[in-house]
Amino acid sequence: MPFVRITLSTDRPEPTRAAVGEGVRRALVSAIGVPQDDRFQIIDAQPASAFHVDRHFLDGDRRDPVVVEIRLTSGRTRDMKLALYQTIVANLSEVGVRPDDVVILLQESEREDWSLGGGKMQLLDEELIRKYGWSPPEA
Repeated sequence: MPFVRITLSTDRPEPTRAAVGEGVRRALVSAIGVPQDDRFQIIDAQPASAFHVDRHFLDGDRRDPVVVEIRLTSGRTRDMKLALYQTIVANLSEVGVRPDDVVILLQESEREDWSLGGGKMQLLDEELIRKYGWSPPEA
């Protein structure tokens, strides 16, 4: 159950913002096997002046950053993460986002670190997570 926060410029029109969110969701489904209906996103549009991102750090060419922060449970391999990054970039380039403008931050945590309402630890409920296409946590 990833939780995604996408921060981009208010200069990007609303349909593009929505398409960016959909592109990230599709990448999560295809690259790391997130269930199709598992969508928890906040799309936050900020004025361009709010972005203080080094344009050329590590040989980048960032002009209009789209910052994608993904929090998810741990367990993906390095290859899966790389596939996720590449798929996100490919999907966002289809809606007009330059590849160098896509900044992705991945944060992993354990299943007990999540409560999706009611003060419960839903991700530890094996019956519930199987119902939604997840695998139970390993012992």
